Amino acid sequence: MSAQPINFVILGASGDLASRLLLPGLGTLLATNGDRHVRVIGVARSEKSDAEWQDLIRTVLGEQECGRAALQQVAESSRWVQVEDYGGAELAALLNDLDGPSVLYFALPPAATEQACEGLCGQDLPDDLVLALEKPFGNDLEGARRLNALVAELAPEERVFRVDHFLGKNTVLNVLGVRFANLLLETAWNADRIERIEIVADETLALEGRAGYYDNAGALIDMVQSHLLLVMSLVTMEEPARIATPELPDLMLHTLRSTHLWGDDPIEASKRARYIEGEVDGKRVPAYVDEEGVDADRNTETLAEVTLEVRNQRWAGVPILLRSGKALAEDRSTITVRFRPVRHLPEGLEGGCPENVLTIGMTPQRIALSLATNTDTQRLRLSTTELGAELGESPLRPYGEILGRIFDRDHLLSVRGDVAEECWRILEPVIEAWRSDRVPLEEYAAGAAI
Repeated sequence: MSAQPINFVILGASGDLASRLLLPGLGTLLATNGDRHVRVIGVARSEKSDAEWQDLIRTVLGEQECGRAALQQVAESSRWVQVEDYGGAELAALLNDLDGPSVLYFALPPAATEQACEGLCGQDLPDDLVLALEKPFGNDLEGARRLNALVAELAPEERVFRVDHFLGKNTVLNVLGVRFANLLLETAWNADRIERIEIVADETLALEGRAGYYDNAGALIDMVQSHLLLVMSLVTMEEPARIATPELPDLMLHTLRSTHLWGDDPIEASKRARYIEGEVDGKRVPAYVDEEGVDADRNTETLAEVTLEVRNQRWAGVPILLRSGKALAEDRSTITVRFRPVRHLPEGLEGGCPENVLTIGMTPQRIALSLATNTDTQRLRLSTTELGAELGESPLRPYGEILGRIFDRDHLLSVRGDVAEECWRILEPVIEAWRSDRVPLEEYAAGAAI
């Protein structure tokens, strides 16, 4: 094990993010790389004993098949700290008292993260402190700029990590290999050959007790604004010289700066909807407005859809649809690339020309390419044949992938500040149109297939 442990300080450790995502992700990281020495310090306003926190760590890490020695090391060295305020002298004193390198993870909503950063400004902080901020980064473009300015007062960009766990998914990273290592696809990866791109992240999960965060964010900010826009930038960016920084974020930024709403019309280019009572997987789901903690007057959407265009030589004229919805009929996260039909079909071939479609599945994890072929019984009639393969599950959860890179100070999967701001810039007209009710809030039954 390394001589110096990394202090992993989770601000807001009593929340759902820590127990459901961060700790399991850490468990998979330690299970695949057991020589790391990590001390987890939970910080929250709520009271908890060190023993209770250590028991939670043992339980969660044990579920990820973390080795006994690594599990015991992490649990026994970890502790809980109750604070009155997430920013200010109390937290600064805690950070300065820690031995070894420290990562301060803001597992907080955007407003609370901003308040904590404001409280830390002017405080004496360790020179090597790493800051990790959970998405969304602010609540709008102005908020993102304000947060970036605050963070810049606390630490230089090389010690700042903005976390969007979608970038840690192995199937999202697979986009880079599929695109740039296959001549067949890369030569056809443009508006001359591709008719439409769809990036969809639908889930059967309803609100499930997350009203405190979700009812203030909605599907657009929770999923489209960061997750799907970042995936889109990987799908459509130019070829990097290296899969490294600064090349990757530079090209993501270049693509996002070329991205605009389809037709520059937020009303025509977007759709929002909210689920009403229905049934998902045989279980009755109440209407969203009847879920505990929901304020119906907020008109929060549970399904968001936006159509974009990357206005450059490679992609101009290709609609790119981003969509995410809750309480739908199936869990489906896919990148779908629909190719244009051939210009001419020889006489004698019947049945029209089926489209070629490349599907990269994030959930479930698989890749498929549909091709036009002859049928078995009518040799000159065309049909569709799908070539597909299951993609292996990574032993490392997305948050494990992300945390490993943060601990190693590797920015490859971090969202750079200017990239975060550009994502807000793209969707700002949609956010304004929705807030002023210029786009109708439609309804769909829970469990609907959309």
